[in-house]
Amino acid sequence: MATPAFPKKPAAKMNVTPVVYTVNDFEVSSYLPEIFRGVGVSMRHFFENTREMLRGQRPDPVLERYDDGITTISYPEQKRPYPERFRGVHRLTTRQDGSMRCVACLCCSTACPAQCIFIEAGEYPPGDERRGYERYPVKFVIDELRCIFCGYCVEACPCDAIRMDTGMHPVPYDSRDQFIYDRDLLLSLKGHGGTFETSNPRHEPGEPGYPGVTREHSH
Repeated sequence: MATPAFPKKPAAKMNVTPVVYTVNDFEVSSYLPEIFRGVGVSMRHFFENTREMLRGQRPDPVLERYDDGITTISYPEQKRPYPERFRGVHRLTTRQDGSMRCVACLCCSTACPAQCIFIEAGEYPPGDERRGYERYPVKFVIDELRCIFCGYCVEACPCDAIRMDTGMHPVPYDSRDQFIYDRDLLLSLKGHGGTFETSNPRHEPGEPGYPGVTREHSH
């Protein structure tokens, strides 16, 4: 019998680890040991965390590191500190006399890439010193569902009338209508300093130091 030119190599030993199967008895099938073990772990953490809360030893998950114990933020009682430039829910600012800064120039609605701002401009009534000089928004509506919080409206506003410094994020409402913020709601929101005015100093027409052109003063 002729010897083959390429003899076959012997089969290599298979690297197989035998699997040890657990006996499928009533204790394993009912999952009772694992259930009691899991409940025991939960109850142990529950009593440890309760003891820390009563003793005032609970770590602050906002300002402290995540250590053993409760690390869950109890919102809304606890909130993470937002940075100063955080873009929150919009608000409309007012002047010192309480009147709106917005002059309905439509710069914010024009600059908005999401087209979520609607403004209906109106004239002041006859006899008002601002009639013919500036307008005011009869309607000012922002659809917070369409807003992408880019801040373009704040940058485009020449009067600093719209701000996003409330430090608030939109609340998860249960209807779409509640995400439509009208003028009165936007005027009721305050900024970081707890005021309705803007934090940027601004001289209005008629005030000393106003650099612009008015009907009485021209360059």
